[in-house]
Amino acid sequence: QVQLVESGGGLVQAGGSLRLSCAASGRPLHNYVLGWFRQAPGKGRDIVAGITWSGVMAYAADSMKGRFTISRDNAKNTVYLQMNSLKPEDTAVYYCAARRDSIGTYEYWGKGTQVTVST
Repeated sequence: QVQLVESGGGLVQAGGSLRLSCAASGRPLHNYVLGWFRQAPGKGRDIVAGITWSGVMAYAADSMKGRFTISRDNAKNTVYLQMNSLKPEDTAVYYCAARRDSIGTYEYWGKGTQVTVST
């Protein structure tokens, strides 16, 4: 089992920044991909970005790559999502997730952290 705990969400004005953190525990993570998802009100859960143990990153959309940065501190078992130039449409619950790099489906999920971007 992998336990994931997100933090860092909150209320921010449009154009502002937030850094989300996700602390992972439970087992060694050297063969796990860590990712961030988000779910806006009334919508499905969409992937934002993922990162491997070695630091290979993937973003769901080019627009996110320019404003969001995923990073990982393996010594701390923590993954981060730096979000800049936030827009009201970025308002969502952000979830951290983990999957083995040999499996395409994310297996473990945090409870989420709310990000609200005001105009």
